[in-house]
Amino acid sequence: MKRILLFVTFAMLLTQHAEAQQREALIRRLAALQLRGMMFGHQDDPFYGTSWEWERGRSDVLESCGDYPAVMGFDLGGIEMGDEKNLDSVPFTRIREELMAHVERGGIVTLSWHPRNPLTGGTAWDCTDTTVVESILPGGTQHRKFLMWMKNVRNFLKSLRTANDRPVAFIFRPWHENNGAWFWWGAKQCTPQQYRSLWCMLQDYLLSEGMENIVWSWSPNLGVTEEAFASYPGDERVDLLGLDAYQWGTEQEFVSQIDADLTLLTAFAEKHRRLLALTECGLQNMPDPTWWTRVLKPQIEKYPLCYFLVWRNARKEFYGPVPGSKNALYFNEMIKNRNILMLKDITK
Repeated sequence: MKRILLFVTFAMLLTQHAEAQQREALIRRLAALQLRGMMFGHQDDPFYGTSWEWERGRSDVLESCGDYPAVMGFDLGGIEMGDEKNLDSVPFTRIREELMAHVERGGIVTLSWHPRNPLTGGTAWDCTDTTVVESILPGGTQHRKFLMWMKNVRNFLKSLRTANDRPVAFIFRPWHENNGAWFWWGAKQCTPQQYRSLWCMLQDYLLSEGMENIVWSWSPNLGVTEEAFASYPGDERVDLLGLDAYQWGTEQEFVSQIDADLTLLTAFAEKHRRLLALTECGLQNMPDPTWWTRVLKPQIEKYPLCYFLVWRNARKEFYGPVPGSKNALYFNEMIKNRNILMLKDITK
C-alpha cells in the first residue's frame, strides 16, 4: 500500500511539474516573440464571420490574408452553470476542439470568462447589487455556490490536453476591465481589497487543483489611472499586464487615451518585469478601413506589446478583417510589416 501511495504521489508531482514547465515555456515564448514584433489575435475566429457561422475550417482572417491569427481568444461564460454553450452560443465541445486545433498548429490561445451574477442570477453585466463580490468570498452567502462554479471552470480547463495527454499552457484573463463599472466585479461594485481577494480565491483554487499551466493576465480597461493599481493582485500573481482598448468615441480621444494608458502600463510592466499586451481592441464595423494602418498600428508599435487582439466577427458586428472588403486590403497592408506576426511567423 505504501508503495502504491508513493507511486501515486510521485506521478502527481511529475504532472504538476509538467504543467509548470508548460507555463514557463509559454512565458518564455511570449517574451521571445515580443522581441520580434506583436502577434495579431482575433476572438472567436473559427466559429463565425460576417457571412457564415459554424462552418468548419473557415476564418475571416484566414480568408482575408491567407493565414490564421497567431493568437485566438475564447470565452468561458456559462461554463460555471454547467451550460452546454457559452454566452455567445458556442458549444464548449467546439471551443475545446478549436482551441486544441490552434495549439496543435502552433498558435497561442487566451481565455476570458464572463460568469453570470451569482447573487442575482443575471448576466456578468448585472450591476444592480453592489455586494456580489462580498457574497462569494469566504464567509459570504454565495461562497458555496461559487466554489461549485470554480469547480466547473477547473473541469473544463483540466480537459485541455494534447493527444498524448500533455497539459496545454494558455493565457487566462479573468475579472478584466475591473476599473470600469459595467461588470459585477467592477470598481463601483467592490473595493480594491475585495477585488484582490476575488482574484486570489480563484487563482489559489485552480493552483490547488494542479492548474500550474496558466499564464495569468490582469487587464484593466482604457482609462487607466494610478488608482487602478490599488486592485493589482501582485507580481507573484500576474504574468501579463493587459489593456482592453476600443475606440468608442472620437479618433482623437482614442489616440490620446491609448497613448497615455500604454505609456503608464509600459513603465509599470518594465519596473515589475511583466509581459504586456493589448488584450482587447478594435473599432466596431470599421467605418474607416484605413484605421488599421493610420490609427491603430502607429500607436501600438511604439510599445513592447507581445500581442494585440481584436474582438470577434459575428454576423453584423465585426472588428477583424472582412474578406473581399477595403477593410481587408488595409489589414493586409498592416500585416505586411515584419513587426506584425501571424501564425506562420511564429511557427517558422
